Amino acid sequence: MSVKPYGTEGSKKEEVRQMFDNIAPTYDLLNHALSMNIDRIWRRKAIKLVKLSQAKTVLDVATGTGDLAIATIKANPDKIIGIDLSAGMIEIGLKKIKNKGLDKKIDLIVGDSEDLPFAEKSFDAVTVAFGVRNFENPVKGLKEMHRVTRPGGMIVVLEFMLPKGKLIEPLYRFYFRRIIPMVGKVISKDFSAYKYLPDSVKAFPQRNDFLQLLTQAGYKDASYKSLSAGIAGLYVATR
Repeated sequence: MSVKPYGTEGSKKEEVRQMFDNIAPTYDLLNHALSMNIDRIWRRKAIKLVKLSQAKTVLDVATGTGDLAIATIKANPDKIIGIDLSAGMIEIGLKKIKNKGLDKKIDLIVGDSEDLPFAEKSFDAVTVAFGVRNFENPVKGLKEMHRVTRPGGMIVVLEFMLPKGKLIEPLYRFYFRRIIPMVGKVISKDFSAYKYLPDSVKAFPQRNDFLQLLTQAGYKDASYKSLSAGIAGLYVATR
C-alpha cells in the first residue's frame, strides 16, 4: 500500500519532494528532538558496517540534509556522494558540510533515487537512512542501488519499524501517532508531513518482508538487526 503525504492527485514522488522542501528549515531540529537523539546512535551503527567493509567510495541515497553522509566520514572513505530529491534539503546539507570543512570529501546533489545518474558498479557501498519507504517504487530504487554497487559491495539501510511487545508497542504507537504529528505541526507548520511519518511506516514492508525486497532487487545474503527494542531496523546485504 502506497501512502502519500498530502493525498493529492499528484505522484507520490512529487508530494515527497514538496513535503521535504516544506519542512527542510526545521527538519534537523525535529529529527533529533523527536527521536531524543537516538537516531545518531543508529547512524553510528550503520557507519560501523561501512567501515568494516573498507569502502572507499560511498553513495548515500535519500541523503536529506546529509547527516549520514557526514557521519560516514568516520569510515574513512575517499569519496562520499549524497543524493536527494529535495533541493531544499540539499541546500541545508551543503551549508552543513561547508561549515564542517568537508566539502572536498563530500558532494551532495539533487537527483532521483529511482533513476541514479551514475554508471554501473560505481560505489563500494550504498547507504540509505529512513528513505526507502518514501520511494514511489521501492524495488526500482533498490535495483538502482544494486546497479551502482560494485560486486562484493554492500548496501546498508536504516528504516523505521513497528516494535513488538505488550509494553512498548502501545506506548510507541501513541507517541508515533499522537505526539509526533502534534509537535511537527507546531514547529514545522506542516501537520500532514508528520502524520505521513507513522502512516508510511505502518504501510511499509518490515523485517523479513523488507529482506525479500532486497533479494528481489538482486542483493544477496540480506539480514537485519532490530535497534532500540524494534523501533528501527538495520538491514545489510551484498551485491
